[in-house]
Amino acid sequence: MTLIKSISGIRGTIGGEVGTSLSPLDIVRFTASYASFIKKQEHDSDTIIIGRDARISGKMVSNIVCGTLVACGFNVIDIGLSTTPTVEVAVKLSKSAGGIILTASHNPKQWNALKLLNNKGEFLSSKDGEEILNLVENDSFLFEEVDNIGNYSFDDSFNDKHIEEVLNLNLVNVDLVKESKFKVVLDAVNSTGGFIIPILLEKMGVECVKLYCEPNGNFPHNPEPLPENLTEISKLVVEEKADFGIVVDPDVDRLALVCEDGTMFGEEYTLVSIADFVLSKTPGNTVSNLSSTRALRDITIRHNGIYTSSAVGEVNVVEKMKITNAIIGGEGNGGIIYPELHYGRDALVGIALFLTQLAERKISAKQLRESYPDYVISKNKIQLTPEINVDKILKTLLEKYKNEHITTIDGLKIDFEDGWVHLRKSNTEPIIRVYAESEGKKKANSLAEKMINEIKNLI
Repeated sequence: MTLIKSISGIRGTIGGEVGTSLSPLDIVRFTASYASFIKKQEHDSDTIIIGRDARISGKMVSNIVCGTLVACGFNVIDIGLSTTPTVEVAVKLSKSAGGIILTASHNPKQWNALKLLNNKGEFLSSKDGEEILNLVENDSFLFEEVDNIGNYSFDDSFNDKHIEEVLNLNLVNVDLVKESKFKVVLDAVNSTGGFIIPILLEKMGVECVKLYCEPNGNFPHNPEPLPENLTEISKLVVEEKADFGIVVDPDVDRLALVCEDGTMFGEEYTLVSIADFVLSKTPGNTVSNLSSTRALRDITIRHNGIYTSSAVGEVNVVEKMKITNAIIGGEGNGGIIYPELHYGRDALVGIALFLTQLAERKISAKQLRESYPDYVISKNKIQLTPEINVDKILKTLLEKYKNEHITTIDGLKIDFEDGWVHLRKSNTEPIIRVYAESEGKKKANSLAEKMINEIKNLI
């Protein structure tokens, strides 16, 4: 069993001993510490928003979290089955004191997690996250006496409100999309994207063929939207003669696309294509993390903007976007952050902008993909055991490659003339991520394999 405490929240497997899994007691301690932190912040609200994906453990975890917050004196608005971006939008619209999203994102069904938001509907800063971790370690929280406990209410209207906010964006052209009469296939891995995305598509006049859209938490395949997990939708897009396929992860903050011929658009190019569209209408700056494709940099320069990279993690991208006044940004895992609506990865925003882009340019998904530079990222991971010293490994490699262009703001990134390698310890899983990019799949895989072998020789 596994329990991972980080500045972004707590994540673990269901079932097992206290302190070694996401047990009810660990959930209470973490939730109460978050509540104690929120009480210290400057805001005019005593309400916290709670939403969850469709995981089997979701209702159980939600009951514990909601009860704990009420015991800590907060009013809870439970928006039920929802998405990560919807909870973020709900906090912003309701002007709440904070929010908790119950989802383990792309992790398998035995996992769940608490993702923590501030009163802006954004993930907490590293400083704030550290403060909560200290509260957890010291059990620094109190529960209110009976006259001061909070209230619980249920309100699932925010899914519709989120959709309307997306459709009201200036760059989303609903009428033009309706005229195009698109047909798409949707794989929502039996989570909450299975009901919210079809509603969005219906309002945009798009025919939707559903694949794994029952929000029951029984993931039919690995929920991470990588090509090897998407063989079924690839075939169905061709069989249905659809214009393209849409794939989201369980909490709907990542968006991957499938071209009309069944080939992968590439989740790295989700951000690239949508940024291209946004920049063509509203020129400006962009940001993505160190593990994202160089193609965003190329597109930004083409539109006379400035591209900046950040450390991996949504909060780091958002921080850099605010500093550089970026008009769009995100992560290469299919995460689109469009500040015009909110500072959070949002697959619904991505879908609406992508549909508008195709409708306006009158080209296919395949043609759009072929209009961009053809970089390929090889994404790999090495499983960690407690005795492995990751910092020592990275220090050894840094010394070996010190004559190349080195970046150390997040792990170790080595830029070569014909590509790059980024090595970092994951914040959410006991692994080292090894990402490599170059022109063509063969070169990228070769670069990654070379680095993986070097790491294994150091273990």
